[in-house]
Amino acid sequence: MSTAELHAGVRVGGWSWVWRPWIVLVTLVLAALTFLVFCVSISVGDFTVELPAVIRTIFGQGERVDEFVIMDLRMPRALVGLIVGAALGISGALTQSIARNPLASPDVLGITGGASATAVFLVTATGGAAITSAVGLPAAALTGGLLTGLLVYFLAWRRGVDGFRLILIGISVSAVMQALTTWLLVLADIRDVARAQSWLVGSLDSRSWTEVWTTLWVTVALVLVVLMTSFQFRPMHFGDDVAAGLGVRYSAVRAVLLLCAVLLAGVAVSAAGPVPFVALVAPQITMRLLRTPVPPLIASGLFGALLLIGSDLIARTVLPNDLPVGIVTAIIGGPFLVYLLVRQNVKRVAP
Repeated sequence: MSTAELHAGVRVGGWSWVWRPWIVLVTLVLAALTFLVFCVSISVGDFTVELPAVIRTIFGQGERVDEFVIMDLRMPRALVGLIVGAALGISGALTQSIARNPLASPDVLGITGGASATAVFLVTATGGAAITSAVGLPAAALTGGLLTGLLVYFLAWRRGVDGFRLILIGISVSAVMQALTTWLLVLADIRDVARAQSWLVGSLDSRSWTEVWTTLWVTVALVLVVLMTSFQFRPMHFGDDVAAGLGVRYSAVRAVLLLCAVLLAGVAVSAAGPVPFVALVAPQITMRLLRTPVPPLIASGLFGALLLIGSDLIARTVLPNDLPVGIVTAIIGGPFLVYLLVRQNVKRVAP
């Protein structure tokens, strides 16, 4: 019997659940690693702060100089990375579970492409003023992602949503949105193109507390909806017929969760730009770490946060010229996408 198979039933009053030590252990390790990398990311910069001082300052016992450097200058960037990474990880886990395909992610389904096209349109139409707006650009990206997700869902609907059809339509819509974004950049003023390109790569630079709180509250609200709905989603892993036999309204549950996945991706893009591959990589790696048949939601969010914060740390310390974090996630996610494609092809040709 493997470690992943060790479990026990637990019942307290009217509540009951299955206790799986391996899943709990790996999740706690991911949480600890995420917090450690979060603190290291805050400590590193032009003015280095010792790691114990960072931890003391986070818990409200730091010196005044450390509080200014950490809380005013570095904490918003790190927190936006933490929230955006978690939102992308959970969004990817939802889309991959709904489509039952490891290639399904907001990047592939065109959600981030729609958010990007809408944001670029706003930047080029307002002469770059939207970049400095605390409401305009995030609202445009969120609206674009939501409308694109709804478009993909309705185009894929044929008395239900088939995962393979959802991915094919998503890829097509993503290509259209990419072409639209390129067309807008070609027509725009060169100065607006430079502003838009810096956002399109995906970056955590110059984030403020306003963006932190906006992103946090929207993400928390969506995650609560996902957690409350996920109990009805679990039977759907055994097929729609089994779920219907257990009284689950699988079409409504799938629609709600897909809407939450679209909104989580839209919120992430509105806060940090279209950071690539986090939503694709995080669920698949955590599924292998936890040895579960489907991507785990909480662990995927933790690993997404760890991946994004770690990539931002690498971009600021290892790579030259303080490159945007999206370049690092693309370097990591590109080969992983090739691995998934090869693995899918091997499965299809295997006897």
